[in-house]
Amino acid sequence: MNNKNKTIKINGLEIFYREEGQQNKETILLLHGFPSSSYMFKGLMEELSEDYHLIAPDYPGFGLSEAPTTSEFEYTFDNVSAIIEEFIATLKLDPFYLLVQDYGGPIGFRIASKKPELIKGLIIQNANAYMEGLGEWAKKIGQFQKNNDLEGLNNFKGYLMSLEGLKEQHLGGSSTPENIDPSYYLMDNAFLNRTGAKEIQTAMFYNYGTNFSKYSEWQDYFKTHQPNTLIVWGENDPFFNKSGGDAYGKDIKNIQSYFFNGGHFLLDEYAVEVAEKIQKFIKN
Repeated sequence: MNNKNKTIKINGLEIFYREEGQQNKETILLLHGFPSSSYMFKGLMEELSEDYHLIAPDYPGFGLSEAPTTSEFEYTFDNVSAIIEEFIATLKLDPFYLLVQDYGGPIGFRIASKKPELIKGLIIQNANAYMEGLGEWAKKIGQFQKNNDLEGLNNFKGYLMSLEGLKEQHLGGSSTPENIDPSYYLMDNAFLNRTGAKEIQTAMFYNYGTNFSKYSEWQDYFKTHQPNTLIVWGENDPFFNKSGGDAYGKDIKNIQSYFFNGGHFLLDEYAVEVAEKIQKFIKN
């Protein structure tokens, strides 16, 4: 079994990634969300490592990957997606299952719609590709932007990157917050407290609006290529609510959807249950 923490040079940047499982098995590429890292998949990868080949990179400026300053690298979803696309090519990943959460959605969907031949199936966990499903927090961000309320937007962004904000993102909406390992939000907090990390996250945060214009392109990909799709969704997510998960069924015919009494970081609480759904999805 191959359980390793590795780095690889991609377009001049050191990209960290976790690799677990059997290289001769089906591959799952796991793309993390804001403001986290591949660490968020630690429990899920352990559950699946006996039966699958799992690869989870950290984006530039996230987790343990190299973090050039915002003047050295333009942190946009287009540019980060280009790095991950090259990461896939460099590792020579065969067609794989793509698991996306939060930021992983717009990064992964850019790649899937550009290179549909890479994708054996989609596993979508609290990542939107439709205007339906924008939750309380997403709407709050949108209202700040609509009103040009930069102070309100900056204050809310600052809260989301504070320890209290991170705890609420990981524990909020969960059915058993006392069972969630504090290391998940403490790890995110440690990465965010490094020099320049919050400036990087701010750049990505302000670039998020570029994703909305891509929704129709991604929806065309779903309609045209009909990827087998598994939805696993924390229905109490203040960013992306249940209707965001339901919306995929408008365009994708072969879809299985499961909604859990959990929050944005569903896997903190339901890694075992989600692993069981993934097992059934891939084996069927």
